[in-house]
Amino acid sequence: MPEDGRVEVRSDVVFGSGGGRDLRCDVYVPPGRPSAAPAVLLVHGGGWARGDRTQLRSYGLRLGRAGYVCIAPEYRLTGESPWPAQIEDLKAAIRWTRTNASQLGIDPDRIALEGNSAGAHLALLAAGTPGLDAFEGEGGNAGVSTAVSAAIGIYTPTMFSFGERARGAVPLAALVNGGSDDVAAMASPITHVGPDFPPTMLVHGTADTTVPPAASLQMYEALVKAGVPVELHMYAEQPHAFDARPEFGRQVAGEMALFLERYLAPPQVAVAASA
Repeated sequence: MPEDGRVEVRSDVVFGSGGGRDLRCDVYVPPGRPSAAPAVLLVHGGGWARGDRTQLRSYGLRLGRAGYVCIAPEYRLTGESPWPAQIEDLKAAIRWTRTNASQLGIDPDRIALEGNSAGAHLALLAAGTPGLDAFEGEGGNAGVSTAVSAAIGIYTPTMFSFGERARGAVPLAALVNGGSDDVAAMASPITHVGPDFPPTMLVHGTADTTVPPAASLQMYEALVKAGVPVELHMYAEQPHAFDARPEFGRQVAGEMALFLERYLAPPQVAVAASA
């Protein structure tokens, strides 16, 4: 463990299996010896077909310095395993995190999900489907809850269209070969919005031509209608992946930390803050 206050990064930790192979993650450990710390799973983007778990390293380091144990899991890309392998792997990572809470130094009741782009889709879909057997898969730790306390989606595909493209939707063909209206609906986080959806933070750039900004707007409106605590941050004239620029990454990380502080705070801190 570092003695100079740095975040420790533990690489290539096996969290489960899928498609006949090990699935691995990187763990970002805050300085000191965390005990019952909040945890954040960081889910990378790349259109479900590209990318890797190192993409969100800067968020792992920044949130690690703020006291969060961060887990950046891989998931099988669509070129290796077709949908829904990707959401199955993320749920396996959540189950592993909760099962290994004491070893990780985290509170199993204070786990959040954060994702960018395709990873944001998986994060919000997992957040809205903790009891959906169709997405559970066989990644290990069967029967362990995949419920989370909060979710963050950065330029999130929140809905898919099969056939005519609806406002705010991404074509289902980006995720699935073939498909149907039912598959599109099942894969869309907005379909699963209800009063039990966890508190959510949404971030989007208004100049995004990859994922329509309306995707986050419509998700925000659906969550408000369901009575779920939700906040939306729209960045003027910014494209997809704008937070890769350091000045925006720092800003978004700060907003994430403020959001997580409110919804992952220990019960006694939350009560004291609202007194």
